[in-house]
Amino acid sequence: MHFLDQAKIFVRSGSGGPGAVSFRREKYIEYGGPNGGNGGKGGDIIFEAVAGLNTLIDFRYTQHFRAPRGHGGSGQNRTGGGGDDLVIRVPVGTQVLSEDREEVLLDFTKVGQREVFLRGGDGGRGNASYKTSTNRTPRQHGDGWPSAEAWVWLRLKLLADAGLVGLPNAGKSTFINAVTNAQAKVGEYAFTTTRPQLGVVRHKNREFVVADIPGLIEGAAEGAGIGDRFLGHIERCRVLLHLVDAQDDDVAESYRVVREELENYGAGLTDKPFVVALNKIDTLDDELIEALSAELAEISGADVIPLSGAAGTGVDWVLDKLIEAIGPEASPEGSRVGDDDQGEVAVEWSPV
Repeated sequence: MHFLDQAKIFVRSGSGGPGAVSFRREKYIEYGGPNGGNGGKGGDIIFEAVAGLNTLIDFRYTQHFRAPRGHGGSGQNRTGGGGDDLVIRVPVGTQVLSEDREEVLLDFTKVGQREVFLRGGDGGRGNASYKTSTNRTPRQHGDGWPSAEAWVWLRLKLLADAGLVGLPNAGKSTFINAVTNAQAKVGEYAFTTTRPQLGVVRHKNREFVVADIPGLIEGAAEGAGIGDRFLGHIERCRVLLHLVDAQDDDVAESYRVVREELENYGAGLTDKPFVVALNKIDTLDDELIEALSAELAEISGADVIPLSGAAGTGVDWVLDKLIEAIGPEASPEGSRVGDDDQGEVAVEWSPV
């Protein structure tokens, strides 16, 4: 399944139907009066968050959404039918932004959340409503209120409880494969992960969702490497797991680079609770593991967990810490992904 997390679309609500100009013409009634009905209301543009979606790829191929207008009124004081509302279904975690992407107009965080974005125009008045004591045969009518339209951006931020961060090839994919049913690509080269990963962890009668994003390098905020555009997918995470490769030349520097990129991105990522793990310890002796852990603890100010996703060492310890940081509450509604939804999805990006 292709993954798209940004899309630009055009939306237009329906305009109101025109009122009718009509007069009664009935047998045995000498003077017929006006009986033109009002026009119907135009359809609304409605956004709804639904389960089972985790991509905006459908909006690459369908970019214009127009609700039908209201029907015109008719004689015998009959009001025209209203235009059907147009419901645009989006994944949970979608934000609707203004065309300049400076303002968040709507934010969908729960399954079933439904918001009217553009209201359809009201129907015009029929000539019956213009009748007065001095104007017995009005011939004017309302044309109906016009529709509203806008270009907006849709931006998807996947919902997860825990997010994985680290340099490229820090072992994030191996870890998520070890604790979930995800089948993330693993390789002995940088940027093996080029697309977001989602997986559900089941540990000690708890379930929570883990999100893995491509690795960060120094200068990611300025577009180096894959850049930081995927960091939006961990903005809503309750805790971050920072993996540091024990085989790096300087583990403290590896930690610093990622933290600085998180700080440059903003959105409160550095203020979130975090767990630090020294990964890939299966190739080191105990003395070196202790020295590297102490060095990493000094710069991070946190307890460092020795970890090997490949060998399973320290995995339960890390999961216990994540559950402790997540807290007793269940995951955000709609953040669950089924077993079939876990794993790797191809990323496509283009400014629509």
